[in-house]
Amino acid sequence: MSNFLFKEEESESTSIVKTKKAKVWRILVIDDDESVHHVTQLVLSDAIIENRSLEIVSAYSSKEAREILLKDNSFCMAFVDVVMETDHAGLELVEWIRNILKNQAIRLILRTGQAGSAPEAKVIKEFDINDYKEKTDFTAGKMTTTVYASIRAYRDIMTIQRSLDAFKQLIKATHDLLKINQFKPFGSAALNHLLTLMEVDSSALYIARSQLEYDETSSNLIIACTGKYVSESDSLESSDISTDVKFLIQKAFDTKSHHTTDEVFVGYYETSHNSASVLYIEFEDDAEHFKANLAEIFATNVALILDSLSKQHEIENTQKELLYIVGEAIEARSKETGAHVHRVALICEKLAQKLGLSDAFISAIRLAAPLHDIGKVLIPGDLLHKPGKLDENEWETMKGHADAGFKLLSKSKTSVSKLGARLAHYHHENWDGSGYPDGLCGIEIPLEARIMAIADVFDSLGSARCYKEKWCDNDIKTFLIEQRDKKFDAKMIDVFVDNFDEFCQIRIEHPDG
Repeated sequence: MSNFLFKEEESESTSIVKTKKAKVWRILVIDDDESVHHVTQLVLSDAIIENRSLEIVSAYSSKEAREILLKDNSFCMAFVDVVMETDHAGLELVEWIRNILKNQAIRLILRTGQAGSAPEAKVIKEFDINDYKEKTDFTAGKMTTTVYASIRAYRDIMTIQRSLDAFKQLIKATHDLLKINQFKPFGSAALNHLLTLMEVDSSALYIARSQLEYDETSSNLIIACTGKYVSESDSLESSDISTDVKFLIQKAFDTKSHHTTDEVFVGYYETSHNSASVLYIEFEDDAEHFKANLAEIFATNVALILDSLSKQHEIENTQKELLYIVGEAIEARSKETGAHVHRVALICEKLAQKLGLSDAFISAIRLAAPLHDIGKVLIPGDLLHKPGKLDENEWETMKGHADAGFKLLSKSKTSVSKLGARLAHYHHENWDGSGYPDGLCGIEIPLEARIMAIADVFDSLGSARCYKEKWCDNDIKTFLIEQRDKKFDAKMIDVFVDNFDEFCQIRIEHPDG
């Protein structure tokens, strides 16, 4: 495996400079008694739970609590007094939090100094609270125990919620991956899911490197990124990721081993003799819950998916290039430029898009378009190169390229070649039935052939040929409009003319050589 080398650093050692934002558990105390707030602050002032301190926020009425909660949903729990503005203000607040605010995560602890006005059995049964405490029996020890239990419950709820959210992202990304073959949305969603399962807050990168056995070059791709490393770049080298991080990733590739500190985990995974990957995780919190085995499962499985999709992409790209090569060879035999092939493919693609056709169809017609004149390989060269108008016999021979192209391509079992066969066979059919080879009319003509007919004529008129001069754009537009419901599908012509400048731009961007 040929390693991609980054610019050498001045030192073998490196450091990651990080500024961590202190994380706290936020607790809302809702009570109209000032002393309750003081006591709560006093009891919980030194508490450390899951390596986090507590932040106590006070509200002295249910109205004030509502205002706070509308602006801030970061509270993990709340102590709620029953009797405040009214005898049941606290109970009404609980209903509002659960049913109106739709906050099911916050742990609600009801406290009352007047148990008779809100009997425990009735309140527990009818209201969505997590605990019920009488103030007279609520000692410092019980308060601390309640806080620990509530925060841990909240933590577990949020872990489950984050996992569900990450799993939804993963499912969506998987769907998108299958639909558009993009690695990054899938990889990033999978990485987020992994970090959630490990209960780790972090920024992370997943870098894949592969090398073909018959090619000395290697690729280094950012397959997944989270947190502060989210980047639009697909290349680690061209990204704005710090040189320190690049150094650690490169070190893992070079040594083919893991590297772990208190702040980062750099895992190296080799899935085959010519592909490897590095998972870089920079902890923003403590790494107590980090599970290296889950990281390995993630890295190896994503790498396998990547290998499979890379091969699929290579096959698709090879197919696309071969189709263009065949098309260009045909045009070259006609002493015309290969640019016509590219332009016609792009024009077909854009017109299909403007017509609102499916993504699958749009992709297919672009691939198949270069094959529309493949039958010309069987037409004598002197006929193809003849300047001026063909006589009747010559014209009949020339028209034979439509049937010839169909016969050549119809033998294939691939969907693209079958589409190409129809394009070759029918793209000279006219809407009014005056075309060839079968004299089809209207919607009898396949949709793709009607699109190709417009694209081929538009580009041919706008290009110089051995038998004619190049037409100006206004004359082309006039001709297309005149041929509505004659040579071309009127609805397609209307769409084409409405977007005429965009189609002209394709010819400008892809001129004849």
